[in-house]
Amino acid sequence: MNDHSNPPLDTLGRPLGSLRVSVIDRCDLRCNYCMPEEKYTWLPRQEILSFEEIERLVQVSTSLGVDRIRLTGGEPLLRRDIVGLIGRLSAVAGIADVAMTTNGTRLAELAPQLKAAGLHRLTVSLDSLRHDRFKELTRRDELDRVLGGIRAASACGFPLKLNTVVIRGFNDEEVGDLVDFGAEVGAEVRFIEYMDVGGATRWQMDRVFSKKEILAVLEARYGPVTAAEPQGSAAAQRYRLPDGATFGTIASVTEPFCSACDRGRLTADGMFFKCLYGQDGLDVKRLVRDGADDEALAAALRSMWRLRTDRAAEERAGRQERSPLFQVEALREDPHREMHTRGG
Repeated sequence: MNDHSNPPLDTLGRPLGSLRVSVIDRCDLRCNYCMPEEKYTWLPRQEILSFEEIERLVQVSTSLGVDRIRLTGGEPLLRRDIVGLIGRLSAVAGIADVAMTTNGTRLAELAPQLKAAGLHRLTVSLDSLRHDRFKELTRRDELDRVLGGIRAASACGFPLKLNTVVIRGFNDEEVGDLVDFGAEVGAEVRFIEYMDVGGATRWQMDRVFSKKEILAVLEARYGPVTAAEPQGSAAAQRYRLPDGATFGTIASVTEPFCSACDRGRLTADGMFFKCLYGQDGLDVKRLVRDGADDEALAAALRSMWRLRTDRAAEERAGRQERSPLFQVEALREDPHREMHTRGG
């Protein structure tokens, strides 16, 4: 195995510190900023990585500097025996943090098991507290189940975050209410600018409610907002309200943070991508199933990371004319372009 003391840096000097592992491309919601269609071209089941393959690739990634894992999807709680996978990954030497992003629909029943298996942190998507808006956004009437899942996770003692995609003219008036709800359940809300990634076929720049606007709304409601700490490689910049409550913003559209991004992405069928917007991936599953040893797997990932030049969000921010990254036809041609496949 490669020397753990010499992790690779990409062409911009960025390390590989975090690996987002999509365990399934399917989801039981249809959020219009991610999966606006009702039907999709799913990854073939025989191509989905087994738990043994995921565990092995995570172990190999630690030799490259990865010490944080985030399980994503699709909806990761749809993957059969996901609790067992968490138990495997939480025991991998060198992994200090195993987190998960979920839509929360199955969280109430699974939260205690996830905690017992070794999951460290949870992030739950919550874009509205209103039943009508939630149903309009997701095409499913599941708000009560999601709220129940959030409360169950809080009762289990999880460090908890709530992700809210803020869309102008839709849920921007709920920003303060979501902060209040977060305080009620012991969760920190992270407000995400509406992003033009794969799957967001209805994206328009004039629907982006910017970080500056979010801060202005919260300052008008609560008083002065101050930065809680430097952002570093984290996706979110954290802020503190006068009463000490904290929240975060992820300003990928108006203030992209590519220069500090240390995240790699592994799809459910074993494609490794260096960027959420990236066009080309490495089929590490094929290497695994063709018999590559750990040294060869590490060498392939190391070589790919060292060639990384990706800063797509910054490049797109500089365009005068900006439109969705893909339309439906292009997504159907290659499902790896979908955010729900790549693990948004």
